[in-house]
Amino acid sequence: MKVLITGATGLVGTALTELCHNNGIDVNYLTTSKDKIQSKNNYQGFYWNTKTDEIDEACFEDVDTIFHLAGATIAQRWSVENKKAIFESRVVTTRLLYNTLSRKRKKGENITVKHFITASAVGGYPSSFTKLYDESYPEYASGFLGQVVEQWETAALEFQKIDVMTSRVRTGVILDKEAGALPKLMKPISYGVGAPLGTGKQWQSWIHIDDMAGIYYHIYKNKLSGVYNGVAPSPVTNKKFTEVVADELGKPLILPKVPAFALKLMLGDMAAVVLESQKVSARKIQEDGYRFKYSDIDSAVANLLA
Repeated sequence: MKVLITGATGLVGTALTELCHNNGIDVNYLTTSKDKIQSKNNYQGFYWNTKTDEIDEACFEDVDTIFHLAGATIAQRWSVENKKAIFESRVVTTRLLYNTLSRKRKKGENITVKHFITASAVGGYPSSFTKLYDESYPEYASGFLGQVVEQWETAALEFQKIDVMTSRVRTGVILDKEAGALPKLMKPISYGVGAPLGTGKQWQSWIHIDDMAGIYYHIYKNKLSGVYNGVAPSPVTNKKFTEVVADELGKPLILPKVPAFALKLMLGDMAAVVLESQKVSARKIQEDGYRFKYSDIDSAVANLLA
């Protein structure tokens, strides 16, 4: 058994690679740096460059599933250049993978890939303090992230044209001790200057890194297609999230909430990531058999900060 992972050295990719190896699955991965190419029995690197439409087609050999996790971080100021990187690292990379496989099929070459599983984002849902979003919601948000998610998922659906089953995982805030949102939240709290952001009432749909990797593996193992929300079953408000982390660190929250205008001054348009509200349902993946290790924020944060 062999899979191909893009973004294999990122937060989710690293956890998913370990999970695959633990289950006897070999991993090929794509990297934009030739210096990062490794060659091991169960972990083989290959080069790609979306700017030149270059990809080492040997990466597809004997691969039955592609996990497409590549994507530049959205946690950066949204300059014109950074917006372009966020878009291209998701949408253009998806198109490159599809175009390469499509071209190989037209040449009559044997294609072993049967399943394409791509990351997506709950930021594709419109901001709302009252709605509970499930996968059937028909509209994308109108802002930058909504536009990226719409084109990202549209590009992924192209794989169906070459008879490759397609799955899209709309990911929430991934919690990990070393990377992602949690260390950024912990830092000011640990210095005694933590505070909820904006009103603090905005919903944050989060997920523990172990469950994030677990959902991808569950979709792969059970050959599930369609859209799935990659979130825990119990979203929380930003205020609640901040309080749980502060309590686990044994630190008080004595400052007032950070006002939205201050966040917009500091972060620019990227402030939308922390100010917008998406309360997202995990019911579908649960109904299809996934059992969460960490279904509530208290146990997730306690595990990560133990």
